[in-house]
Amino acid sequence: MEALGVMVGLALLFGLAVVVLAVVGTVKAAKAVATKVERHEANARRAVENVTLKAKTYTKPGPQGQISAVRLGLRTSLDGTRQVLESGLAQDGQLGESLALLRRLDTHAAELDGELRILEREPDPGRIAAKLPELRERAERITHSAETMRWAAQDRMHRFADDELSRLSQECESEAGALRHWDTSGAAASGVSGAGGTGGLSGAGAGAGAGAAGGEATRRAGLTDGKGARPSAEEMLGLTDPLARLADRLRKPSAGPTAG
Repeated sequence: MEALGVMVGLALLFGLAVVVLAVVGTVKAAKAVATKVERHEANARRAVENVTLKAKTYTKPGPQGQISAVRLGLRTSLDGTRQVLESGLAQDGQLGESLALLRRLDTHAAELDGELRILEREPDPGRIAAKLPELRERAERITHSAETMRWAAQDRMHRFADDELSRLSQECESEAGALRHWDTSGAAASGVSGAGGTGGLSGAGAGAGAGAAGGEATRRAGLTDGKGARPSAEEMLGLTDPLARLADRLRKPSAGPTAG
């Protein structure tokens, strides 16, 4: 019974843990979806407002159109800078500091946009004429700061791209030289082998010529002196000594019988 109770307790704990994890996952997913929806709604609302401001700039002359132009220029500058910084953040982490500064500019821009919206509803033209230059000057300062960061980020990304392209070009040239190395080494090896082969052939020819010259000289020496002459038939038959003695006897004068 105790073992059965323990198993039931473990099963209940496991089921409770599964339920808790499911609830937590569902809540996180719902928050992520809600955040994404809010972001899309904000972007859509901002796009509609920008279109409306652009239309007011062309359709409402005078102070109302000027206020709309200031608001539109402020938003356009900040949005363009944000897009540039966010697109280059993955390759350059230092742009994160620029994004932090841009968020601070966004805060000032939002306050200024609120003041401009209030001024846009102002019925007194004198009040609008008095406040608009100051608000326009603040908007120009914010716009200039945003544009400065955007242009600097663009120049930085362009410089990095040029440096990377230069390094890549050098590596490609080095690789091309390595691929062509077989041509120069093959030519050098063929030149060395050709020189060696010619030298070997000339040496062999010289040796053969020397051997032929030596044999010819030996044959000529054998024809001129007696040492190299062939043996006679008497020498080969061993009759040289008896013939010599016989010739000696024939050369002696014979003693006649008249001497006695």
